[in-house]
This record gives sequence, structure tokens and C-alpha cells, in this order.
Amino acid sequence: MKELGLARSGSIVLSLFLILGATPRGQSTATAKSSVMQIRATSSADLRNWESYITQARRAGDLRLRSSIRDPLTPTHTTERFDQFYQGIPIWGSDVVVDSDNGAPASIFGVLSPDSLALNVSPALSIEQARLLLTGSGGKDGALRAEPSLVIARLENGEHYLTYSAVVFGAGRVDRVFLDAQTGAEVLRYSELHKQTAAVGTGTGVLGDSKKLSVEKTSSGSYTAYDRHRPPVIETFDMRGNLARTKLLFYTSLFASASDLASDTDNIWTDVAVVDAHVHVSWTYDYYYKRFGRSGLDGRNGPINIAVNAVTQQGSLSIAAEDSSWAVNAFWCRAPCGPTGQGVMFFGDGIPPGYYMPDSGRNYTYFGGALDIAAHELTHAVTTYTSNLTYQNESGALNEAFSDMMGKSVEFYYHPAGGAVGQADYVIGKDISRAVRPGSISGDRSMANPGLYGDPDHYSRRAIRPNTPAGDYGGVHTNSGIANQAFYLAIEGGTNRTSGLVVTGVGSGNRDQIEKTFFRAFTVLMPASSTFSTARAATIQAARDLYGAGSNAERAVIQAWTAVGVS
Repeated sequence: MKELGLARSGSIVLSLFLILGATPRGQSTATAKSSVMQIRATSSADLRNWESYITQARRAGDLRLRSSIRDPLTPTHTTERFDQFYQGIPIWGSDVVVDSDNGAPASIFGVLSPDSLALNVSPALSIEQARLLLTGSGGKDGALRAEPSLVIARLENGEHYLTYSAVVFGAGRVDRVFLDAQTGAEVLRYSELHKQTAAVGTGTGVLGDSKKLSVEKTSSGSYTAYDRHRPPVIETFDMRGNLARTKLLFYTSLFASASDLASDTDNIWTDVAVVDAHVHVSWTYDYYYKRFGRSGLDGRNGPINIAVNAVTQQGSLSIAAEDSSWAVNAFWCRAPCGPTGQGVMFFGDGIPPGYYMPDSGRNYTYFGGALDIAAHELTHAVTTYTSNLTYQNESGALNEAFSDMMGKSVEFYYHPAGGAVGQADYVIGKDISRAVRPGSISGDRSMANPGLYGDPDHYSRRAIRPNTPAGDYGGVHTNSGIANQAFYLAIEGGTNRTSGLVVTGVGSGNRDQIEKTFFRAFTVLMPASSTFSTARAATIQAARDLYGAGSNAERAVIQAWTAVGVS
């Protein structure tokens, strides 16, 4: 076996995010450091106090309604999400969620900036200057797909900056960048990679299994990977090893043509990358609808675009290090990414058999071949359209953990339980991530035993890392193990290896109770800057909403979070 000669460091990242380079932050006229307001109200007294505060803030225009929904899982509940504004400018990541049962508040969760900000909201830079600086921050190929907007960025240390913000494409990255509107210095950056007649085809997947594909028959008699059987547009684009064109479709205003769609002449599909990507995305859509009543990623049956074959397995041996994620990764990139500018799910083809990654000792084959990876990445889109958990520190770890939770939930929904390839267990990505080098292990993370992959299973063991690309934005992938362990214990029960505390789970036959509990909490109740403590409170509240106080589900959730050290 050969070690693949890509210049990569750290573990492989199964996420919607590409690895970024760090950029130093300049000086500015930020406000004084101030603590945020953490809202976790479930008692009658707290609900009254915060309801009064929210009412006054709405009247003043400091809180503005973003959305109001009825959760299909709790039909008597209405959930309103409010964004925070300061002198008419939105504060990024500051929001509050009010969940009401028959008009009476049942829970309020939020993270808000203090009322006492003293920030100059008149920018020194023009929007034209901001556009040039933001474009330049993407390198020589930098590009924007939308105009910069004025927002207030709140940093982890409590400082607030008036900024111009935009999504920047370039140098193999898709970043949300915030520039100080007074000086032009960068203050924050994180990745954004968080018809004619219907027909049914058959195809062979990565594991050699036969699958049915929902496709479209064209007027010429050929078939394209365009799902005509489900409400949203689900289409798979075959980039045919053309990385340059793939980048154009992702990063510029060039849109795909019909010729970019994956196609087959006899409707017996043999490209395993196309087959598994197209089918697994459709299965994930079905799971969300059948389990939670959710209509697609955005809740409104918006289009789901898929891209594969940007770099062939053989081609991965000769690409530049900065392009390695086009081969050895999978990610969701939200709009304006993708062949239609509406967001895209991307699956890399992996590396050739006989090679392994130097950091893990594993061979990675076609990423679309792992159902849990497909569902993981698509869940990042669901998060984007709901709680929009900020991809840094604890909220970023929760973002990653929720994708793992739903990824495994989809796998258990379709596959029989077991530890073999093609079976459902709590190891992430084992169907395409295979141990090669002696001493390595298949898969990338374990929810049942996070420590097996070097991830914490307890809050006291959380990784303290800088909020930089090199620090994985505060250890979002590593620290996801804490919430992953809580989810696992709430279902299966068992003993946490660090605390020694025993959890009585609901049992695998009732796993839907925990899936629905965490889904409701993460998509309906939680604000964008949630901490682990907020996740504990929100999931306990969700269990009560769904199954009642004192229910087995509530007890399991409480025990599980306690066992992993989150209070």
C-alpha cells in the first residue's frame, strides 16, 4: 500500500466546510467587551420576565420576526424566531426563539448582545471599497456572488464591530468574511462550506448493491439524473473529472447546462459515484419527510443539487494540495454555491485502491457511497435553514454533532443494524473509510466510543483550540463527540467512560423518540449561538413537549447530558 502524497494535516473532515487559511485581524473601533445574554427560560417566572423583555424589544425594533412556523411534531405549538438589530443593523448570530403552546410561551431560548452597545454605525468605507477588499480576500481568483451587506459582528471575546460581510469564493474555499467597516481590516471569517417524462432506472453502488434511481427520460431517448418522483428538484451533475469547470460552477456566476447532468443511454447506471449520490440524497429527503414531516432541506421543497466526479480517483494523485477536498471530502455549500446558484451537495471520488491518507492510514473511496455521510452533509443544509448554528466553538460542535446524529438516524432507518459494511452502527463513514495501514481503524468518528478516534466523550475533556481554521474553529469536529455520546446514550443506554455514570436509554426500538427530540430542539428551539448547556435545556424541553414531563424520553435525555458532564 502507498501513502498518498497530498500535503494534508489533521484528520479527514466530513463536513460542509473546506479547510481555510487563517487571516490576521486588524485594529478597529470596536465596542468595549461585554457579555452576551444567554436565555434559557422554561419556568413560569423566567418566561414572564423574558416575554416582557421581548415585547418591549419588538416595539423598539431591536427584535424583528424572521419566521413563524408550526412544528408538525407538536401541532399545538407555534415557534417564532427573532433576529436582533442595533440601530437598524442586524447583529450576526444574535437571535431568540419563542415556542408557544396554544398561545402561551412554553420555552424561550436565545443568545443576544447586550442593550448597552455603544457602536458607531456610520461606515467609513463605501460599499464599492468593501466589494474590492472582500473580493481580494479570496486571492487572485476571488469572486462574490452577492453584494456586501452591513452587519454587526460579535466576536467570542464580546467585542462588536460594524462590518461589511459577504460570501467570498476563491483559492479552493467558500468563506463568509467580515471586514471592519471603518478600517477594512478582516475581523472574522468562517467557511460556508456549515422534463419530460419520469422513469425508474437501476444502478450499482459503491458496495456492489443494486439500487433504483428516479430519473428523467429525455426526448432523445436517453436518461438524466433528474428525480421526477419527489416534490423538489433533485438533480445530479457529473463533472466528468473537469475540476476547472467544477470551480467555475461553484464559485462564479456560470450556471450549469443540461449537458452537465449525469446521463445514461440504457437506464442501467454503472457510474457508482452518480448512483449512490443520487439515491442516498433522495433517501435522506424521504427520511426527513416520513420521520419529521419536513418538506426538504429548506422546509419548502427547494431544489437539491448534487455534484460528483470533480476529480477522478487517479486524478487525485496529481492535484494541488489546496484542491484535495475536491477528491477526499464531501460537503454541502449553501447558496449561492453550485451549478444553479441554489446550494449544492458535493461528493468526492476518493483515492485509488492501494493508497492511503498519511494522517489516518485509511483509504477513502467514493464519498457518496456512505449513506450516513450523505445525510450528515444534507443535515448541514437543514441547520442552515433553521437554527443556523454558527460554525465556531460550542455552537459549531453542536452543528457537527447534529449532522452526525441525523446521519446515523437515516442509516438506521434504511439499513439493518450491525457492524459490517452496509449495516447501521454508530461509526461515521465506515462504508467508504477503510483501514489500510497497520494500526489504523475504519471510519472517522464513533458516537458509542468517541475516545476510540481521539474525541472527547465528556465536557471536562473538551478540546480547547483557537477559533481559527488551523484550530478547526474551536475544535468543532472533535468536540462534537460530547453531544454525539449524549445522543447515543439516550437511545442505547450504557456507561460513560469518563464519568462512570449509567444511563437508561429508551432502547433501539424507541429510537424515533430521541431522534424527534433532538430534531425539534436543534431545528426549532435553539438559537444560532447555542452552547452545550443550551442544547441540554432545549432537548429536555423538546422531550417534554413531545412526550410529557417525567417520560422515558425526558429521563433518558437528562441522564445522558449529565453523564457527559453538561449541566
